[in-house]
Amino acid sequence: MKKSLLSLTLGGLTIGITEFVMMGLLPDIATNLNVSIPVAGYLISAYALGVVIGAPLLVILTRNLPPKKTLLILAALLAIFNSLSIIAPSYNFLFLSRFLSGLPHGAFFGVGAVVANRLAEKGKEAQAISLMFLGLTIANVVGVPIGTYIGHHYIWRYTFIIVGVIGIITFLSIKFWMPELKIKEEGNIRSQLEFFKKPESWLVIMITAIGSGGFFCWISYIAPLLTEISGFEEADVPFILILAGIGMVIGNVIGGKLADKYSAEKTIIYILLAMALDLGLVFFLSTNLYISLMLVFTTGCLSFAIIAPVQMLMIKTAVGAEMIASATIQAAFNVGNALGAFLGGLPLTAGFNYASPNLVGVTMALSGVVFTLVFIQRKRRLLNLKI
Repeated sequence: MKKSLLSLTLGGLTIGITEFVMMGLLPDIATNLNVSIPVAGYLISAYALGVVIGAPLLVILTRNLPPKKTLLILAALLAIFNSLSIIAPSYNFLFLSRFLSGLPHGAFFGVGAVVANRLAEKGKEAQAISLMFLGLTIANVVGVPIGTYIGHHYIWRYTFIIVGVIGIITFLSIKFWMPELKIKEEGNIRSQLEFFKKPESWLVIMITAIGSGGFFCWISYIAPLLTEISGFEEADVPFILILAGIGMVIGNVIGGKLADKYSAEKTIIYILLAMALDLGLVFFLSTNLYISLMLVFTTGCLSFAIIAPVQMLMIKTAVGAEMIASATIQAAFNVGNALGAFLGGLPLTAGFNYASPNLVGVTMALSGVVFTLVFIQRKRRLLNLKI
């Protein structure tokens, strides 16, 4: 792996830990700050809101800076804002720090995806992008379990010390390993936002937000699914989630290779169809312990296989505004997170069991396929018009 790409992987590791460890730390934070767990859950929403706002905003503000300088600023913000959580004296302060921590998330991945694309060998662009997201998957296998353990057995603030340190290492690795790249997207804000006028751009956003929502229907309620439906003990859940994380690592690599071998559109369709089938199997077969474990792995694998293809599709669609468009994809993933959790929870409020959100996930994954087919049809029509 090139050192320059490794610096992006470290950034992904920083982001992965800070985003996903909060789910495991909620009980400890709620107790320490004297709030209920549902109220503590708003800290997750605060981070997601930061991602949605920060992804396009920070890319626009740094649009005329060289990519390396932009990445250095974003890495510094990751380290600083996450370090604020270490000293948070109150819930409101922590809420603000989580919002601020989310701001550089989408922008870092957005700029990083374009940089990885430019640094890649010809024909291996999607694989280069998947290397950046490798950090995100490693976080789920190693960083999040360790951070959760530290939060449970010591003090939850120590976990954010680790995040801050990795953030500093990310900054230094970018400073010393990332080559200087020329600006490709100089221009005013209006020219950068032109890509929002293209229906194809919105189709990619819908593919991401709706299609990936199927995964979030599953992951949002995985703990009660494993305990209430599959019959595992609560103590088993963290270890089973490591299995999901291993699947994410493998899926991320496979998705990058498939997107380089085939078109991004075809790869997305195949992955979303496989996701729909997989979530259907989760609904029907999760009562079997061994099959349930297998499905935890395959669902994790498929969920991250789609990331690199979607990023590549957006980069190719938004020529001239690649960075802001790529950052917007990260915002779309977080919209998918919110939609999956909300829509997946509807059958639960109606009295159905914890396997039922996966049927909603099937519908969302298949909807992503439909949006992809519409995208392909529009692309063919535009090519015919040009001819």
